[in-house]
Amino acid sequence: MREKINNIIFGHDTKGGRLFDIILLWVILISVILVIFESIPSLHLRFFTTFYYIEWAVTILFSIEYILRIWSTKTPLRYIFSFWGFIDLLSILPTYMELINFGFHYLLAIRIFRLLRVFRILRLIKFNREAQKLLLALRGSGHKIGVFLMAVISIMVLLGTLMYVIEGGENGFTSIPQSIYWAIVTVTTVGFGDIVPQTVLGKFLSSIAMILGYAIIAVPTGIITVELAKNKSEDKVCEDCKNDNPDNANFCNQCGLKF
Repeated sequence: MREKINNIIFGHDTKGGRLFDIILLWVILISVILVIFESIPSLHLRFFTTFYYIEWAVTILFSIEYILRIWSTKTPLRYIFSFWGFIDLLSILPTYMELINFGFHYLLAIRIFRLLRVFRILRLIKFNREAQKLLLALRGSGHKIGVFLMAVISIMVLLGTLMYVIEGGENGFTSIPQSIYWAIVTVTTVGFGDIVPQTVLGKFLSSIAMILGYAIIAVPTGIITVELAKNKSEDKVCEDCKNDNPDNANFCNQCGLKF
């Protein structure tokens, strides 16, 4: 029984596992939408009771799933302290935290825990094959992106310092951190316009920063694209139902045929 539940909950290449994932995806999506709608004051007052009971029903369902995951896995501690174990716990903990009411002053803190329920959206990634591939690409390119970010930070500090020297406090560049903020806003092509260079040399440096911004934005995209191409693999096609399956699947996720 324990092994069977483990195959359904953790397995994604069987018919039962596929069905379990689909049901869980819809429950997660519905619960997140309800949390968003509940934040609207008029809907919260009108459908408070409905939101309350649905939230507890979803929380109990996720609690059962969380307990079954711990019970069925061979390494419960590894799951509990894993990233997805933490996300699973975070999806049910806020509702239980609402039961803690030591006084009126604690209600504001409890409201924060209510907002944490929106983290359930992260669980959608867990059951999406394309999202898993994207996570692998991000993980594989993490070192390169880290080096790239360090180079970008260095450029921002340099631009901010130069602009602080060129423009000075009379034109809004009152400090180096304030100038670095301007550099980040300019290079990312956001351009709030709250700080604007006034001198010719300052405007020239701004033009260089804007042009540089397009190149900076394109680099991470290229790094991740290369990693995605490396991780690209051919799907297995079931001979029986002709359904596409992950390349590491042992069973068809539609008909259960063994590969």
